[in-house]
Amino acid sequence: MMRGRAGIILFILLIAPGLPAFAQDHDHSAHTAPAASEQSPSPEPLPSFIPPLTDADRAAASPDVDGHAVHDTAINYFVLFDQFEWQSGSGADAFSWDTKGWIGQDIHRFWFRTEGDRAGGRTEQAQTHLLYGRAIARWWDVTAGVRVDTLPSTPRTALALGVQGLAPYWFEVEASAYIEPSGRTHVRIETEYELLITNRLVLQPLVEFEVYGRADPERHIGAGLSTADVGLRLRYEFKRELAPYIGVVWNRKFFGTADRARAADHTVNDARFVAGLRWWM
Repeated sequence: MMRGRAGIILFILLIAPGLPAFAQDHDHSAHTAPAASEQSPSPEPLPSFIPPLTDADRAAASPDVDGHAVHDTAINYFVLFDQFEWQSGSGADAFSWDTKGWIGQDIHRFWFRTEGDRAGGRTEQAQTHLLYGRAIARWWDVTAGVRVDTLPSTPRTALALGVQGLAPYWFEVEASAYIEPSGRTHVRIETEYELLITNRLVLQPLVEFEVYGRADPERHIGAGLSTADVGLRLRYEFKRELAPYIGVVWNRKFFGTADRARAADHTVNDARFVAGLRWWM
């Protein structure tokens, strides 16, 4: 027993000289924080070609905007001259136009469209649409209003109801139904696509169909599928708002409309070269 106690006393005597040093090494109060210059060295000077940051630069980067306009209540407008062209092919040369636009807010808008053809110094056909449009989805509007056919020989007025917007894969679609006071109905479906060959060179195919509920002898139109128009236009955008173009358009009459065209010695198939200008504002 005495030998065990003697061993313990000897062990304490051997380690005792190191205890003060051990405590001192682990006394955190003795530690001092490094100087600020040691923590984050000063940044290197900017190259001579970079001007120093000034208070004016800071003010320009964070201007006081005093609030902002709410987009759904601001009044905006848009006008597109989609087709403004000269057509040449079988028969007389013709001038053709197709213009559309709107004014209003993000949800409620007034739409207008006008299109037609002139050949030989007279208007072959002309239509004007005056419509109210309401957004029903992010890319879609419903429209309702009137269509006025301004031909001098057979003027017509019809109620119009339609839907228009951007379908999947970026196809622009317009589908409209019309009903005249006489009860005659008419449906038109138009779709187009813009294929970017380069950032400035754009190929625009367009397809349009017209279907009539019953025949219209005054205009040589039969019931059912009446006409189909296919166009292919290649434009070069000097600016996004201004682009000349060239292309070809093809028109085909079907069924009763084709029979009436043959009886009147008119063409059933017609292909034309077109050159024109497209712009918007």
